[in-house]
Amino acid sequence: MRDAKFVVIWEFLIRKSARRKFEKAYGPDGLWATLFRAGAGYIRTELIRDRETPDRYLTLDFWAARSDYERFKKQKRAEYEKVDQRCESLTRDEREIGQFTAIRGKR
Repeated sequence: MRDAKFVVIWEFLIRKSARRKFEKAYGPDGLWATLFRAGAGYIRTELIRDRETPDRYLTLDFWAARSDYERFKKQKRAEYEKVDQRCESLTRDEREIGQFTAIRGKR
C-alpha cells in the first residue's frame, strides 16, 4: 500500500435516525470513498466514532499528495457537490478540521 503524505479530516455530528445510512455513505466503501477512487493519488478513507459522543464522527481521507486532492476537487467538482447534497440530510453539522501532511522520520 502506498504511504499517505496528505490527510483531510472532517468532523460530523449526525442525526441519530440516520446512523446506518451515514456509516454506509461515509465509510471506507461508501459514496465518498467510491467518488474519491476516481482521483489519482487517493489511498483510503477511515471513519471513526467518538466513544464519549456517539453522534460525533471523523473521516480521514488519505491521499498521496495535496496536489492530488486539489486536482481531484477541481476535476470532480460537480460530482462532489451531488454527493454532498445527497448526504446533507444525514448530518446536523459538519466542518473540516484541517488538512495535514505526514511527517516522516529517517528509515
